[in-house]
Amino acid sequence: MGHAFKLDRGYSALVVIDVQEKLLPAIYDWESVLSATVNMVKFAKILNVPIVVTEQYPRGLGPTHGDIASLIEPWQPLEKTTFSCFATAGFEAKLNAAAAKSLVIVGIEAHICVNQTALDALKRGYNVHIVTDAVGSRSPQNKEIGIEKMRQAGAIISSSEIALYEWLERAEGKEFKAILPLIK
Repeated sequence: MGHAFKLDRGYSALVVIDVQEKLLPAIYDWESVLSATVNMVKFAKILNVPIVVTEQYPRGLGPTHGDIASLIEPWQPLEKTTFSCFATAGFEAKLNAAAAKSLVIVGIEAHICVNQTALDALKRGYNVHIVTDAVGSRSPQNKEIGIEKMRQAGAIISSSEIALYEWLERAEGKEFKAILPLIK
């Protein structure tokens, strides 16, 4: 594996945290967060990066947004009531099955579930990349503070295009051609 700060898709997993139908509309600039998250899922699928999806109390907050759920087969979200995904049964097993060393994290809310998952991942020795355009909170202040806290703890602050181009590595091949329409 290359330098820990650069993503290697062979050792990455995309973690999609709680992008749910009833919670999403309360998120500041939610349309942009959803769009960037959908793109990250599309990028991961094209590049064969494993995807792990969680849902926080789906009976109350609804299922994962359909724009995301419709892209992932087989659909197997992990239901949780804990804020950190690591306290959810089966989460770490999915990461181990994917041989993930770097977690590329998207979702909501930046200062709650994303933050606590990132901190627990760092404690366990994972490289953590926070895709800032694909994370959100109900207030921009909480998003900003959550991202800064994760940065101070050792997470790598990134964007969907940074993650994509690090996964791609080169502007050639069928994968690049498949992704090109998504980034224009």
